[in-house]
Order: sequence, then structure tokens, then C-alpha cells
Amino acid sequence: MDTFSLVASRPPEGERVVTAVVLITASVEQIPELAQQIAELDGVSEVYSVTGEIDLVAMVRVRKQEQIAEVIADRLTKLPGVKRTETLIAFRTYSQHDLDAAFSIGVEDAD
Repeated sequence: MDTFSLVASRPPEGERVVTAVVLITASVEQIPELAQQIAELDGVSEVYSVTGEIDLVAMVRVRKQEQIAEVIADRLTKLPGVKRTETLIAFRTYSQHDLDAAFSIGVEDAD
């Protein structure tokens, strides 16, 4: 089995990254422990406890498409307390940093 190398939130230019957002419905009494177990999985960069119908949101960032299945289907979904998951694969990543940089091109600081 491949060793996962977590992908930093800002990978080097040109480096391929596959990002998945995993929506997790969990057993309520196990949420804190489950969140910690998920966060410790190779390939999971962060886990959020959220309000609403979904209990946890996990961000999975890997270098190869097939690693998504290894992290989610082979490991995450088998953890005790996971009732249901829905996985969203990201096409593109946008961040405030990227937007700020795009809109500041050619504009000097107004000091």
C-alpha cells in the first residue's frame, strides 16, 4: 500500500493535488473521538465539527486519484461511529489569498 504524503494547503506550482470534501453523519455520542480518529488518517488534512444534518466535514488531499478510495472507502467509512458519508471531489480550488492576489495585480499599496 502506498504511503500517503499529506498535501500542504498550497502545493508547489504545477503539483497535482486531488481534493475531496467528505460529509459525515456520525453517532452523536462518538463525534469528538471519531473526529480525532479521522484527523489522524493519512491523507486527511483537517476535520470540522459542524451544525446541521451533517456532523463532520473532512478535507482529504492526496496526490493520486486512487488514494481517495483508500482513505475514504477503505479507512474512514469503516471507523466505528460513521453512519453515512457523501464525498464531493473538487474541480478547482479558490481561496481568499488567490482572489486577493488576482485583484491586486498591477495595483500598488495606497500609503
